[in-house]
Amino acid sequence: MSYSQTTTDTQTHAVNLRVRHDIRTLIDRAAKAQGKTRSDFMIDAARRAAEESLLDQALVRVDQETYDYFLEVLDQPPKGEGFERLMAAAKPWNK
Repeated sequence: MSYSQTTTDTQTHAVNLRVRHDIRTLIDRAAKAQGKTRSDFMIDAARRAAEESLLDQALVRVDQETYDYFLEVLDQPPKGEGFERLMAAAKPWNK
């Protein structure tokens, strides 16, 4: 769940940035393309980058038996109805 979905704090705080003119122009073009203000665009982009960065730091700790089982499952060839259906599906690059 993202930060914006879990917080009830509606008070905003200033964040000041200094960027080169070419970067500001690029940001403005992208914000306009998405129908957003520069601030809204930058806040959304910064929030997504922050969430992604924190999610990349996730560490899952398990005991040795569970880890060995995990590796065993990863080493098994794919199988099952879902896999068969996926392999039988039309490939868009073959059209």
